[in-house]
Amino acid sequence: MRITNKIMQRNNLSNINTNKIYQDKLSTQMSTQKKVNRPSDDPVVAIRALRLRSSVTEITQYYSKNIPDAESWLNVTEDALKNLEQIMRNMIEQCTKGSNGELEAKDRQIILEQLKALSDEVYSTGDADYAGRYVFTGYRTDLSLSFPTATTKQYTITEQLNRDAISSLTKVETGDLLNWTEANFQGIKGTTDEQSVDSYEVYRIRLAYNDCSDGMAPTLAGVDKDGNEVSLGITTTVMSSANDPYKAAHDDPDAAIFVPETGELLLGQNVYDKLMTIQDDPTTVKNEGEIRITYQKENWARGDLRPEHYFYCKSNTDAEGELEYNAAFLDGTAEKQAIEYDVGFNQTIRVNSTADECFKPGIGREADDLVSALQEVMELEKIQTKMKKMAETASGEDAETLKTQIAGIGKALTYAKDKCQKLFEHGITTFQNYLDDANLCITNCGTRSKKLELIENRMQNQKTTFETLKSENEDVDITEVAIQLNSAELTYEAALMATGKVMQSTLLNFI
Repeated sequence: MRITNKIMQRNNLSNINTNKIYQDKLSTQMSTQKKVNRPSDDPVVAIRALRLRSSVTEITQYYSKNIPDAESWLNVTEDALKNLEQIMRNMIEQCTKGSNGELEAKDRQIILEQLKALSDEVYSTGDADYAGRYVFTGYRTDLSLSFPTATTKQYTITEQLNRDAISSLTKVETGDLLNWTEANFQGIKGTTDEQSVDSYEVYRIRLAYNDCSDGMAPTLAGVDKDGNEVSLGITTTVMSSANDPYKAAHDDPDAAIFVPETGELLLGQNVYDKLMTIQDDPTTVKNEGEIRITYQKENWARGDLRPEHYFYCKSNTDAEGELEYNAAFLDGTAEKQAIEYDVGFNQTIRVNSTADECFKPGIGREADDLVSALQEVMELEKIQTKMKKMAETASGEDAETLKTQIAGIGKALTYAKDKCQKLFEHGITTFQNYLDDANLCITNCGTRSKKLELIENRMQNQKTTFETLKSENEDVDITEVAIQLNSAELTYEAALMATGKVMQSTLLNFI
């Protein structure tokens, strides 16, 4: 084959252009510090780069965003639970003090104020939030645990209880002693002596709320073995606390009396016996049945717990219409409203504790009983002091009347103090149980935090590993590319020189 000058020119120009393209490639790698700038440069590297970048982005989301967010949520939850724990310890301390039978009036006043303050603080702590989301309200993170202001909103509430909810309450019958004044002491003398003072036990179910609606008598129902609601055949009546419903329930064995002011369902002996033997499956020995009590509440004070966080209920307002909450509670299919964060590849962690695990309605109701018992003792002591002071200057019939009344109030005080002491002793055990619940929640929260810490360490290592792999796959070795670029430049210049010499010779030079 004859090689002409034209062929040599084309070959030289082609080789020079190839060298220039290679030089451009190295120059681009130097400026971008990347091996490839388009998939066609190296498809294998490009595909691997996409996969590694996706992994790095995902790990960065876990490590830099999800894990810190979950950690902050757990920290807020743990702080609130530790505060609850301290409140429970303080309540136990106050119960221990209150169980002392030799308290003075000023000591009772201090205990009373402490219990009120601690009771208010419990549910305020339950309204803890993180970034505008309430941490103890399950999926309803936009809804506070308690009502922030006094509200009027009708709820129909169904509490699902068992026979453990039935307790015995000591009622001190004081006659008209609590209505005694210096002006009317002669007019009520027949109802303020020792014979008018009595003490008796009455069975009750203490509902989660007081100040309930009096327009609806609560309904009682049981649940059969198939989960169907069945009537217990118990008719309830509504009676104001001013009409002495405790005495009525004590005297009538078939009574089921609802006291809306205190939120108590008082039971006669026969009704108590029936509820204590209720079973959802009669063929099973010692099988405890469910007791459902449905009632209404309309007026809510500041700090009252929202029922939608605890019970199956319906609300009815003109603006919203009827709304139903927690229907799954009735058929037993309700799942725990656990908020989980994705913190790793196919790995989640729960960050929340729900109010029913720690901020239970019984905490406030137990405190209400203690406060009520203390107030009764303190009121009787005040009246007794007034009686004794008045008796110092009284004479004749007045002196005899006051003497009888002082004996009566002395008996009432003995009963009331004994009742108060027993309630405080029982309160120690009750609040200890609530403290155990709080400690369990703190332990669970701490366990999750420790697990999250381990995941965070692993994510940090994985982030470093994948970033290294990504860099090795995509990034160039600057030193190596610089040497190659320098070599390419020398080659290019040498090619230009050689081509220039070759191009100077043509066929005409040899003719």
